Order: sequence, then structure tokens, then C-alpha cells
Amino acid sequence: MVVTGSSAVSLDNPVFKAFVTHAVIVLVKTLVMSLLTTVVRFRELAFANPEDTAGRRDKDGGQLKPVLNNPHVERVRRCHLNDLENVLPFVLIGLLYVTTSPSLASALLHFRLFTCSRLLHTVVYLMPVPQPARALTFCLGLLATLSMALSAAAACGWAV
Repeated sequence: MVVTGSSAVSLDNPVFKAFVTHAVIVLVKTLVMSLLTTVVRFRELAFANPEDTAGRRDKDGGQLKPVLNNPHVERVRRCHLNDLENVLPFVLIGLLYVTTSPSLASALLHFRLFTCSRLLHTVVYLMPVPQPARALTFCLGLLATLSMALSAAAACGWAV
């Protein structure tokens, strides 16, 4: 089934439906990273701003001071930042890709590879699993997004 025009971005289009599903999964996962950062800050008593430490005591009973370099908090923050750097381009490029009427099989391959790569990337980043695990999961998602970008540009005849 070839879908063209405004119907490409419609829930009647199975490619768009699949895209929405995968985009929601990776966007919610990115949002969850914000919550995880907060949980780790509380667990570690590592708050970045003075107003967040007001009236709080450390484990020894002293006044908490802002902490900007807690390794546990920073690991979660770096993982979250990596999501922001990769999920937002996937969503934008994926939307453009959908409008080029790719086959459902090709689109599902791209969407599933990206989604799985981001979920695995988070697991290996937060565990932490030794390299090259994180690099491989990152590259898999990047390649899926780049492939969609190239496909979308080629479908438009590389018009400039």
C-alpha cells in the first residue's frame, strides 16, 4: 500500500501508526530519565542548587551543600543527555521519513532498531557494562536514524 500526501501522517497509515508507537516509547523513556535523575539525587543527597539543600542534613547531620559532580547523578544525566541528542533527531527525521511512503517492513526495521538500541543503550550505560557495548548500541540507533534521513532525502531527489 502506497500512502501519499496528507494521508501519510494519519493513523490510517500503518507506517505512521508504527512510528507513533516507537516515538512515544523513546520519548517516554527520555522523560523517565528526568525522574531517574531526581531519584538518584535524593538517594545520593546530591542536589545541585542551594535552595534544594536548604534545611537538609547530610548523613553526618551537617548542613547539605550543593554537589555538582556526584558520579552516580552524572552518569544518569549523561545517559539522559545522550537520549536528548538522539531521540529528538529520530522523531523529526522519522516523521519526514514517514511522509516518503516507505514500505511497512523497512519502516518497522528502522523504528524497531532505533527503539531497541535506545533501551539497550540505557541498560548498558547505567549498569555499567564495559565498552564496546554502549558504543555498539549507540551506533545501531545512529545508523537507523541516518538511514531514514538518507532515504527521505533520496525520495525527494535531494532537492535543494
